[in-house]
Amino acid sequence: MWRAAEARRLLGWAAGSAHPAGGFGWRTRDGGLDPSRGRPLWIACRMVHCLALGAMLGREDDREAARAGTAALLDIYRDQEHGGWVGDLDSPGGRKEAYGHAFVVLAASTASVAGVPRAHVLLEAALGTVLDRFWDEDAQMPYESYAAGFTDREDYRGGNAAMHLVEAFLAAADATGDTAWRDRATAVCTRMLEAARAASWRVPEHFDARWRVLPDYNRDVPRHPFRPFGVTPGHAFEWSRLVLTLGACHDVPAWFGPAARELAAVAWRDAWDEAQGGLVYTTDLDGTPVVRERFHWVVCEAMGAAWALHRSTADATWAGRYEQLAEFVHRHLLDPARPGAWWHELDAGNHPSERTWAGAPDVYHALQAVLLPGLPLAPGLARAVGTPASSG
Repeated sequence: MWRAAEARRLLGWAAGSAHPAGGFGWRTRDGGLDPSRGRPLWIACRMVHCLALGAMLGREDDREAARAGTAALLDIYRDQEHGGWVGDLDSPGGRKEAYGHAFVVLAASTASVAGVPRAHVLLEAALGTVLDRFWDEDAQMPYESYAAGFTDREDYRGGNAAMHLVEAFLAAADATGDTAWRDRATAVCTRMLEAARAASWRVPEHFDARWRVLPDYNRDVPRHPFRPFGVTPGHAFEWSRLVLTLGACHDVPAWFGPAARELAAVAWRDAWDEAQGGLVYTTDLDGTPVVRERFHWVVCEAMGAAWALHRSTADATWAGRYEQLAEFVHRHLLDPARPGAWWHELDAGNHPSERTWAGAPDVYHALQAVLLPGLPLAPGLARAVGTPASSG
């Protein structure tokens, strides 16, 4: 089956991002590490998450790499002076973001489920930091970022960080057995789904400190890799999958399921290019495409949503769309010359581009896209991969 073979190739590429000085770097398309891109926290965490999944799939080299990565997160990336984790080992004075800390929780959760040494220590520390620094108990939503010393809290609030904290909370609940993390995920999903419902089921990305939508945020930076102007259909697909996963393992409002279906349906309608194929990166709040480049992660998250929707509703339309997207991956994103290094960006004509994303630093979205279809909606990815039925 192509998905199992591709998972092995992706994990092989992930292992090559280990940095000789510790942590993980940004892989170029020729397989090297780009020194100008540093050693970002989010890449390190995604690699530990993926390699821990590889360990549960029986790959002993991945287990050792996950062990080394977990140790790096505890001993190198962790800010011993101020607490929390530095956003980049090569730029340690940068801001501390909820986004990166969400991935620390995800990495620690997956590594804990995999039995990686010291992962439970990492998870306990990461969850403590998230609750102490990034969780707004009154709003039941995350704060976005701080200066390095946890001062100068940013007034901006972001849907991207909120979404990845939902993912992290689901993973933490699976790893610890503490369902309070699912309660927090439900609170975040409720607010974000209500915002999407008010916007014709397009998920707003940018908010002020009171969680009011900022419709013009970054209008002049439409290709920002993390905070682009407008709506990001790839995130709607991701929200859809996460909401359905949450609903499969926790008591959620009855309207969550229909809401997840609406998110994905509107995102597909807005983003899929019927003429060329592929999914655009962003649209405006009315659904008109803004950035027409195709990013590999958007395709991957659409695949994940298609799997979840078919799994939860038995709607053959979404099974067909998964296969349609898989065909797009084979035709445009796989690079036979570099196994495991999917093209991260295509232009509007589906030709390789590096206008926003240079190199091939990430396998997290792609690995999940090929692993999920063989699994149930719940438990989450790590627990499901770690069961004997999934790891054989």
